[in-house]
Amino acid sequence: MPPEDGRFNLAAVVPPPDQSAGRHDRPSLVGFLTDRESDDAIREGLSEATSETLDLRRGGIRVAIGVMQKSATPRVLVVDISGEEQPLSALSELSHVVEPDVCVLVVGEVEHADFYREITRGLGAAEYLSKPITREKVLRHFGPFAQGSAFAAPAMLGGRAIAVTGVRGGVGATTIAVNLAWHFGVGMRRHTVLLDPDTHLGTAAFLLNIQPGPGLRMALESPDRIDSLLAERAAQPAADRLHVLAAEEKIASSTSHAPGAAAALLTALRNRYNFIIVDVPYAPVPLYRDLLDLVDQRILVMDPSLAAIRDTVRLLGLPKGPAQDQRAVVVLNRTGVPGGLSRKQVEEALKMKVDVAIPDLPRQVGNAATLGEPVMVTSSGFRHGVVDIVRQVASIRLLDGGNESPLPIAGQVKRSLFSLLRRKK
Repeated sequence: MPPEDGRFNLAAVVPPPDQSAGRHDRPSLVGFLTDRESDDAIREGLSEATSETLDLRRGGIRVAIGVMQKSATPRVLVVDISGEEQPLSALSELSHVVEPDVCVLVVGEVEHADFYREITRGLGAAEYLSKPITREKVLRHFGPFAQGSAFAAPAMLGGRAIAVTGVRGGVGATTIAVNLAWHFGVGMRRHTVLLDPDTHLGTAAFLLNIQPGPGLRMALESPDRIDSLLAERAAQPAADRLHVLAAEEKIASSTSHAPGAAAALLTALRNRYNFIIVDVPYAPVPLYRDLLDLVDQRILVMDPSLAAIRDTVRLLGLPKGPAQDQRAVVVLNRTGVPGGLSRKQVEEALKMKVDVAIPDLPRQVGNAATLGEPVMVTSSGFRHGVVDIVRQVASIRLLDGGNESPLPIAGQVKRSLFSLLRRKK
């Protein structure tokens, strides 16, 4: 079975531990081996290559996937694919639950050049060794990566960036962006960041009861200083695997967006997160246009009105970005709103089918905004719409059954937005 677009995004060189000292939660090296002989070879070989602590555990790649869904991603991850019926698919699945810049070293039973190329070039793993492995082979082939001195494979795709844009104000694009990010980060436990580039009037952080910091403005003004560590420090945690990168500058202040800021910021975020959800307003601002060009997928959100139909047609006519291989996904929000057009009427006017329709839920959306929680936590109708969007844009297989973490219930949100407002006084 072929891999499902999952690739590890390896930096040009694996950084030594002291270069990432700001990430105190990140282990240096974790390994999962299925047999004692391989465990001993890895332990002895890497102990000669590095003085860092080696956390080696018994188990194969399925155990690694389960652990990495709940734990911090190490800088170097060793996985054993022995006995796995679909090793390429398993490695692809692993790539979606670890941070994209992880250095993955693979051990297996297949000794074939094509298999080696598929793992290292097709999936972006740093190195592959076939069993039986010895201390000498480990030291020679894995040791330089553990030391941080070996050049890895060329950088692969890394995190997937998705832009959510309202075709006009008030159609609910920010609400959809917030819930999409929540689903990836909390529901599917992917490392996710929600980016709101509107530094003056953005509301993405507000809807999650997050107090923005000054980091985004600083990054946009000095893109030459942006790296994955700075980007993460600038983001505020909304959940274990969901961060929010936003700002709330004074209305009277001006923010300069340096040329290349969007590219530098997205590059840094791709190295840290599996998914980057960007709430991009459509306005004649160079930063917004750059983001729309650089993301992997665009989502256009409209409501059932004639004005929204006109603007949707115009935005669908924008040229695709270099990484975009399909047209924008069209989401019809607030379907069934009193006085609005029917879905059939909208599709006839657009001369195309809308990809996803979300019902009008004014009470649920309003209550969620007041509490500072995602509306999909309490509304099954909205949740179904978000899951439909994920199927359109994620390029991954949705996890079924027990693999997906349950969504928190509404009562787990401890503070309302009123507390956030009081803090600003």
